[in-house]
Amino acid sequence: MTHAHAPYDDDRPLSRVLSGPEPDPAGDAGHPEPPPRVGFFTDTSVCIGCKACEVACKEWNALPEDGLKLSGMSYDNTQELGASTWRHVAFVEQTRPAPVPAPDGRTELPLAGDGGGSGADPGGEGGGMRWLMSSDVCKHCTHAACLDVCPTGSLFRTEFGTVVVQEDICNGCGYCVPACPYGVIEQRPSDGRAFKCTLCYDRLGAGQEPACAKACPTESIQFGPLDELRERAALRVDQLHEAGVGEARLYGHDPEDGVGGDGAFFLLLDEPEVYGLPPDPVVTTRDLPAMWKHAGAAALALAGGLALSFALPGRRGSR
Repeated sequence: MTHAHAPYDDDRPLSRVLSGPEPDPAGDAGHPEPPPRVGFFTDTSVCIGCKACEVACKEWNALPEDGLKLSGMSYDNTQELGASTWRHVAFVEQTRPAPVPAPDGRTELPLAGDGGGSGADPGGEGGGMRWLMSSDVCKHCTHAACLDVCPTGSLFRTEFGTVVVQEDICNGCGYCVPACPYGVIEQRPSDGRAFKCTLCYDRLGAGQEPACAKACPTESIQFGPLDELRERAALRVDQLHEAGVGEARLYGHDPEDGVGGDGAFFLLLDEPEVYGLPPDPVVTTRDLPAMWKHAGAAALALAGGLALSFALPGRRGSR
């Protein structure tokens, strides 16, 4: 089924359409009485790096193979999201303090920094290491620049508030690639068309959860109504803080951020840059109204200058 991105039919200024809080992206895209917006909450604190999500995504969506060779970056063979990798599990290695003996004799690797952190001396006595594992995916932004710049309607907003690429009408222009503030979308070298995560749109239409969330054995990837996920995530952060994991923080959950909040957000145990995420993403089409305003002023100034240049010789000749 082919869908087109419906134009906004209200009287809001363009700057309001392209940025800022947006409580109903599906409704504003033209879907009458849409269901609650859904998305992903990825709790990286319980990710074990099993890559079940990567495999499930490839199997369900029939994605071409890639990343069969180890990259030399820990156990990360796919390295980043791309046209054929819609889920990417990152393995970030950090040196940490020595393991902490638990009261019952078990050994626990500390999650909290407790004087260690990534700057700990790996050669020090009892020095340890931890992995930060995280399954990355398209963020399904509230304000999706990829959708805004697509000239063919290949990208569209679904009734679930997600953003999908229709590869059958993609003309391979590539405008969406630099527009994405997360670097998610990529064109396949074989035909130039753009691809990315669809949040299993076909499964959602059948009342099923996405394949990656279904396959995750630790519930690191959680799927559901976005408002419920945000509440659940806030409680999880409080739980970790009470347990002494002061580094826990949410990323992409805030509707006031530069993309209006993400449909796929994360609980992180370190700064976003450590996971390869931009610290302050901004929708790249946010400044279009100001750019057009300045371009219009420049055009008027140029036209005025040209008119004056033609008028002056005539005045001189009349003398």
